[in-house]
Amino acid sequence: MQNDNSLLRFQKLDVYIAAKEIARLVNEARITHAELRDQAQRASVSCFLQLAEGLPNDGPGMRRKYFTESNNSLHELVAAVDLACTLGALSPQRAQAIQQLSLRTKRMLRALLNHWAGRSR
Repeated sequence: MQNDNSLLRFQKLDVYIAAKEIARLVNEARITHAELRDQAQRASVSCFLQLAEGLPNDGPGMRRKYFTESNNSLHELVAAVDLACTLGALSPQRAQAIQQLSLRTKRMLRALLNHWAGRSR
C-alpha cells in the first residue's frame, strides 16, 4: 500500500476505503454463478469508481450525480450478492461480510448525498 503522504486527500476518507474494501471482498468471494459474479464485480467497481469521481469534484450537481450513481451501484451489488447467497453460489459468511460493509458505505453515501442535495439548488 502507498505511504499516507503519497495519497490524495479523498483516498484517505472512510467512504473511499470502505468502497475499495467492498470491491476486494466481492472479487475474493469467487461467486460460483457466472452471471451474478460478473454483475457483483462490475457493480462493486462502479460503486467505487463513481464515488472516486465525485469526491474531488467541486460542482455540487456533479457530486450529487456521482454519489447517486455510486449508491445505485452499491444496491445492485448487494442484490447480486444476496441472490448469489440464496442460490448457494456464495457462502453466507462472505455474503454477510459484504452486506455489513455495504450498509456502512450506504450510510456514508446517503450522508454525502444529503450534504450536497441543497447546494445545487
